[in-house]
Amino acid sequence: MENTQEELKTHLMQSDDEFRQLAEQHARYHEQLEALEAKSHLTPQEEVEEHRLKKVKLQLKDQMNQIISRYRTQNVA
Repeated sequence: MENTQEELKTHLMQSDDEFRQLAEQHARYHEQLEALEAKSHLTPQEEVEEHRLKKVKLQLKDQMNQIISRYRTQNVA
């Protein structure tokens, strides 16, 4: 069984399509957010987009954590 959180994530990336899709979406939103945060000043529209991206990223992370929790529950001996 996976010993660390990172090992478990790696395993799920390889074995669980839903987890992999969520992780890929999360990474894309993270890149978009980093691009916005790199700017010295945000327009009002960019601030709204930054807020939206943070919310979506958090939702994706919550879904990924649910999968991790479900996996751990199912694989406890």
